[in-house]
Amino acid sequence: MLDVLHRQIGDSCDVGLIDGPRGKAQLLELTATGLHLGFTWSLPPPPLDPIHLLVGLCRPQTARKILQDATTLGLAEISFVRTDRSEPSYAQSTLWSTREWRRHLIAGAEQAFATQLPSVRWDQTLVGALEQKSALFRGIGAKAEVNRVALDNYEATTPLLAHSLSPDAKKIPDTPLLLAIGGERGWTQEERNLLRSHGFVLAHLGQRVLRTETAVVASLAIVKAGFGFI
Repeated sequence: MLDVLHRQIGDSCDVGLIDGPRGKAQLLELTATGLHLGFTWSLPPPPLDPIHLLVGLCRPQTARKILQDATTLGLAEISFVRTDRSEPSYAQSTLWSTREWRRHLIAGAEQAFATQLPSVRWDQTLVGALEQKSALFRGIGAKAEVNRVALDNYEATTPLLAHSLSPDAKKIPDTPLLLAIGGERGWTQEERNLLRSHGFVLAHLGQRVLRTETAVVASLAIVKAGFGFI
C-alpha cells in the first residue's frame, strides 16, 4: 500500500477476501508495527461459471499458465488428469507437492478483479475423473443434462464455435459444461473412444495445432460466449 500504491492516511484501495466479498480498505493509522485498516464490504460475488475443465497432465510450466489463465476466466474446476501419454513424473512436481499451485490461482483471480478460486485436482486418471464426474452429475438430478465437449485434432469434424452455438447444445441456465483437452501429445484412440462412451462430442479449433495452454484459453473463451457464461 505504501511503496506501490503510495497510499497515505485516509486513502482507500480495493481489497477482497479469498472466496468472499470485495470491498474497500481505508488506511486509518500507520504505526511502527503495521497498518491499521478499516474495511467496507460489498455483496458476496456471484458463483463461478459451471465449467469443469479436464486437461491432460502437462509440464509444470504449462500447468502454471493454465492455472492462472483459467482462474482469470472464472471457471469452477480444473482437473489435471493422467492420460496414456502423460509423463508420470509431472505429478511429482513441486508445483503440486508444495501447494505452489494455489499462488497461481490467486494471481489469476487478482487479474480478474475477483476473489473466488476454482477447485483443483491433479490426482486422477482420465478414467477416474470421468467416472467421478458422471456420479456427481447423476446426483444433481434434473440438472444431469450436462454439455460434454472434448477437443481433438484428428477425428473431430465440428468446430468448437459451431457446437457452442448449435441448438443441440443445452442452454438451460446453470447447466454444467464438461470440457476435456488433451495434454501436449493429445488423446490416444482408446481415450477418444472412452470420451465418446461418456457422452462427449469431439470438436476442434481449426487446422492449426495449438499449445495446450493456448487451446485452454481459446476454448474457454468460445464456450463462455457460446453457452452464455458472460
